[in-house]
Amino acid sequence: MLKLGKAFSDNLILEEKVKRRVVKEEEVSWWFGKGRALFFTTVFLVAFFILVWRLFELTLVQGHRYRLLADTNRTRDLIRHAARGVLLDRTGKALTVNIPRYILTKLCREGEVCTERISQEEGDQLSNEGLPKGWFLESEYIRQYPYGEALAHVLGYMGELSPKEFADDYYVLRNYLPGSFIGRMGAESAFEERLRGRDGRELVEIEANGDIVRSLGGEEASPGEDVTLSVDAGLAQIVAKEFPLGSKGAVVVSKPSTGEILVLFSSPSFVPEHVETVLNSPDEPLFNRAIGGVYPPGSTFKIVTAIAALEEGAIDKDTKVEDTGVIRIPPFTFPNWYFREYGKTEGMVDIVKAIQRSNDIFFYKTGEWLGITKLAAWARNIGIGKPLGIEISGEAAGLMPDPSWKNLQFNTEVDRELRNNEWYLGDTYHVAIGQGYLLTTPLQVNTWTNIVANGGIVCKPTIRKLKSECKGLNIQKETIDLITQGMKEACTSGGTGWPLFDFQISVACKTGTAEFGDPNNRTHAWFTTFAPAEDPEISVTVLVEGAGEGSNVAAPIAKKILEAWFGR
Repeated sequence: MLKLGKAFSDNLILEEKVKRRVVKEEEVSWWFGKGRALFFTTVFLVAFFILVWRLFELTLVQGHRYRLLADTNRTRDLIRHAARGVLLDRTGKALTVNIPRYILTKLCREGEVCTERISQEEGDQLSNEGLPKGWFLESEYIRQYPYGEALAHVLGYMGELSPKEFADDYYVLRNYLPGSFIGRMGAESAFEERLRGRDGRELVEIEANGDIVRSLGGEEASPGEDVTLSVDAGLAQIVAKEFPLGSKGAVVVSKPSTGEILVLFSSPSFVPEHVETVLNSPDEPLFNRAIGGVYPPGSTFKIVTAIAALEEGAIDKDTKVEDTGVIRIPPFTFPNWYFREYGKTEGMVDIVKAIQRSNDIFFYKTGEWLGITKLAAWARNIGIGKPLGIEISGEAAGLMPDPSWKNLQFNTEVDRELRNNEWYLGDTYHVAIGQGYLLTTPLQVNTWTNIVANGGIVCKPTIRKLKSECKGLNIQKETIDLITQGMKEACTSGGTGWPLFDFQISVACKTGTAEFGDPNNRTHAWFTTFAPAEDPEISVTVLVEGAGEGSNVAAPIAKKILEAWFGR
């Protein structure tokens, strides 16, 4: 029984093994048949879909990019820089000149352009003889300034757009290109949009070796607009010649009736084509002292004090002050310049004589009667303490001090303990004669000179050849007449403007000698004038820094300018 059971079990095991072998053979058969076909079909389909997607990406998704790259490899965009508009003086003389030149360029490596600037003659020669393989010629202009230092601060100069500036949307949106030159100061900067023009482009097809095959069209360059300025180039040259060599200072010459600037000279000056040589000069030749320098105006400010006092009724034509030589407010003394220099007094002084002789005692008392508040209000109305609005940048506001300003300026605990923040009568005395904390620009001095010359009308200074914005200040005719008379007598025998005593045309003038805190009591030399006194054509304001008395130093320069103007 046991044997039969074992035999039966063995048969079952054998039968199971046979079944397993049959199944395995069937599986192998399926793999080498349908299974293998399904696997390779799946692999094929996956590969096909990957290929289709890559083709889709190359043709549709990135196709535009590759077409651009292909086009770039066979085309080149050549820049044709526009000729910049010319700056002209009031008589039509060209103050700037455009000199053509070429830029020799080639693609050195991917994304890099090699450039070399060459002259027009060299460019023309290369065009005739044939360019080296792969090189292109692009045109541009360089700016020259035939009047050099005489007009440098009015005209300004050109500078290349830096990479940082080019990244600014301001320049990108206005279609500036890398390497573009822009006006950096003066009229070049002020009228940039009108002067710059519009660059042109030419698209050319090129071969692999860089040769141009043909032009594919483009856009012509449009030249900039010419701008006529109010300046007089010939007169500016005379001013530059007559100004003391090596001295610092400024000259402003203008037309009182229109506000047009004839000369705006600052010393030291610079040559606009070579501005890079003076960028770090300690003398700051790029600084425009005519509009940006601030100085105590000295006795030229007595014109403003006189206007304010006469208009406010603090004095009139009959007001007289005895010149005692000095006013004492212990422990301080306030002398008249004539007493300090010569030990003499001038008796009874009225407004006309006070201007003629530049009498400090009269103006000390006038300032006291008027008061600093009213004086400051008139000064600000005339234009002191704020920019006048000339087109070129860099204009300073100056400073018209008053009690509020002083209280804010000297506000430390020590100042308050010492009462340095309080406004004293002595402060008013100083301001009334153009000293103390008062600071003005040469342009502002010229402007208040023009107010008298123009009958109480102030015109905004301009470097354009046109009548500027003018407005009346409601100054009485008698006020203007009294001040004009005093200024006329200042330039005749007995006045302070002795260099013009013999001038053939009637002149109205005011001298100024302004102390500026130097331990050696050095002074700025001022002189301001207009002529003819009865019907003014021209006004001249001269400042020479630290040079001494206005009558000795500044007045002779003004006389040369007047001689040049009226001697034509």
